[in-house]
Amino acid sequence: MACVHFIGGEKGGVGKSMTARVLAQYYIDHDRAFIGFDGDASHKTFSRFYADYASPVIVGDDESMDGVLMAVEADPERDLIIDLAAQSSQALGRWLDETDVFALLDELGARVQWWHVMDDGADSVALLQTLLKRLGDQPVSVVVVQNLGRGESFERFRQSEAYRQARAQGAQLIELPRLHAKLTQKIDFNDSSFWAVANDRRLMNIAERQRMKVWLRQAYRELDDVVAPGPEPASNTGEA
Repeated sequence: MACVHFIGGEKGGVGKSMTARVLAQYYIDHDRAFIGFDGDASHKTFSRFYADYASPVIVGDDESMDGVLMAVEADPERDLIIDLAAQSSQALGRWLDETDVFALLDELGARVQWWHVMDDGADSVALLQTLLKRLGDQPVSVVVVQNLGRGESFERFRQSEAYRQARAQGAQLIELPRLHAKLTQKIDFNDSSFWAVANDRRLMNIAERQRMKVWLRQAYRELDDVVAPGPEPASNTGEA
């Protein structure tokens, strides 16, 4: 049974592409097949760092978005990771409603996991509340990603009505650990996958490679709690 991961958050700069990339690396390191779709036409971050796994999709172009459904039908055992652009909810919502996407995916036997990536600002909290209201009783599980790279404290969120509503609707909450700022910048300039950063001596020094490995271990512990286990891998090269 395929799982379709929509990586959203609506607000720009909260770390949606970072989340999509670490989820992709998690799949690669666990030898699990997936197809990536990059819905951020402006930055193309997902497809830039994981070019062998992700292809562009245009939110607002029905024919382009229909490719997501066609991918599920063609290979119902392969999971999908869709990195959504900021401020794409209106165009995306129209496609979801007009095609009754959630019902169709359910009919195809696919699970849907919606990831709300957030910083510690009030906008992210309000957007989560809007998302929860929109999803309502749809066959969708929600993952709330508190990105520590974009916020020092999520205490106000944990005291909010959005938090209580998320808990009541069965949403899972995880934390994405903060990645060293200079390392993040160096990764961006090198267009490197996380595997390459952790292992390639030509790209990073020994301390930087170690920081990457530590960060991935921390992130993977969080992902273990929300990503359904796949089949046992025959081998694990970890390469990307």
